[in-house]
Amino acid sequence: MDTRTTTIRLPGPTAEALVVVAKADNQSVSEAVRQAVLEHIRTRRADPEFQKSLHHLLDSQREVFERLADL
Repeated sequence: MDTRTTTIRLPGPTAEALVVVAKADNQSVSEAVRQAVLEHIRTRRADPEFQKSLHHLLDSQREVFERLADL
């Protein structure tokens, strides 16, 4: 599996709460964050407004990609 390292900055109280939640769930902080990120992605994908925004982004970038392909 291809993995990448990402650094996030959290306010102290949020970071402390995350540690407690991860411990209570008997998992690492990294695993708790991975699960939260996956859930966020699933939620966004299911949102019709997000889908519209994603398609708009794709359409707006298509011309740039096509120009790059012609270089």
